[in-house]
Amino acid sequence: MSHGPITDATDTLRARLTGRVVTPGDPDYDTLRTIVYGGVDRRPALIARVADVADVRTVIATARRTGLPLAVRCGGHSAAGHSSVAGGIVLDVRELRMLDIDVRARTAWAGTGLTAGELTAATAEHGLVVGFGDTASVGIGGITLGGGVGYLVRRFGLTIDDLLAAEVVTADGEVLMTDADHHPDLFWAIRGGGGNFGVATRFRYRLHPLPVVTGGMLLLPATAATIEGFMAAAAAAPDEVSTIANVMSCPPMPFVPAELHDRPVILAMICAAAPEAVATDMLAPFRALAVPITDMLAEMPVTGMYPPEDPDYHPLAVARTMFLDHVDRALGQRIVDAIEASDAPMRVVQLRALGGAMARVAVDATAFAHRDSEVMANVASFYVGEDDRPRRQAWVDELAAALHQTDDGAYVNFLTDDGPARIRQAYPGATFDRLVELKRRYDPTNLFRSTEVIPTGV
Repeated sequence: MSHGPITDATDTLRARLTGRVVTPGDPDYDTLRTIVYGGVDRRPALIARVADVADVRTVIATARRTGLPLAVRCGGHSAAGHSSVAGGIVLDVRELRMLDIDVRARTAWAGTGLTAGELTAATAEHGLVVGFGDTASVGIGGITLGGGVGYLVRRFGLTIDDLLAAEVVTADGEVLMTDADHHPDLFWAIRGGGGNFGVATRFRYRLHPLPVVTGGMLLLPATAATIEGFMAAAAAAPDEVSTIANVMSCPPMPFVPAELHDRPVILAMICAAAPEAVATDMLAPFRALAVPITDMLAEMPVTGMYPPEDPDYHPLAVARTMFLDHVDRALGQRIVDAIEASDAPMRVVQLRALGGAMARVAVDATAFAHRDSEVMANVASFYVGEDDRPRRQAWVDELAAALHQTDDGAYVNFLTDDGPARIRQAYPGATFDRLVELKRRYDPTNLFRSTEVIPTGV
């Protein structure tokens, strides 16, 4: 990239932005450019910390005029590194933090710079909630645009199922308020279609009354039988119960006996959208699978479901997202065998039982096209340095191939740098065709290409 466009963009944005322009010479440049996952070390030419919609429009116009590549950053959790770009402009929305909660109407307008944890904590003060994922520091912009599968997915559906409206700045700088009645085609696309069509600056969510949940961590020994039994219990549970079963090498947690460290366990995060007096019977089948190693299930505010995070922790990991038809004993044994055979610092197969409210939305109602999928899986391994990465990637690929059944889908928010074929699997059939048509309409020059790209078709 030549020096001219960078200087042009930097001077323009410094003169016109209400927010701040950060360049490599600034002391906090490295902090602000760093994303959550390790292994991605991109150095943008500048970071535009936008303060309002006018700033967003200015950054978009500058990127379009100078030809500099553009990336949009919320929480920085993209495993593929889409939150940053080498030699270009990062449009950083983290200062878009407006929040207006209408308790009586049970709705909220929220700026896309907020994190899932921040918004959840704010609504929880009123006994209200919208479902996000399983990590507090994830930006609401990224998780919402991709779908949103989390602790309340079976009770209230995906995050996008509670999205009522959005303010979006398109590639030509137009500010559109989109909902079911205004620009409904764009509203359809942004509910699962990612950041391909514009920069979302704020969302309006439907909120649900939920003063407490009963949940937390349940740690069980991982055997073929307990894995099969856990997933059967998760599928048979009432909609109030959503689960994430991490079949993994046991971390060296201080409350776990040392002889179990690095052994296969089910580190399950379970959330029952009910008080403990009601939830106890719902959770009994999980507790009955084996004598728990650790049972931390308890009544708590929904914010208690988010584990503490270390902002300086940037794991090196490779992963593959997929969907499964079912989890039987044979598949459980394959997982246990693979975990035992690996000596990676951490290796895991994450299994999320779907269904419930998520599955009662029509497949073509949003750009998230996997309403009929039964189980979401994510196969992952940590690695130590680039020399270690190829064999950990091989482990992931081989295990994912062994687990594959008939569902070829992929969840866009968990994609790594998988290439165009996996984009087609994230958006199968008519969903992809419709997204291409809308990409051509709203971003014909592919300005928003630092994402899981929908091609313009031209």
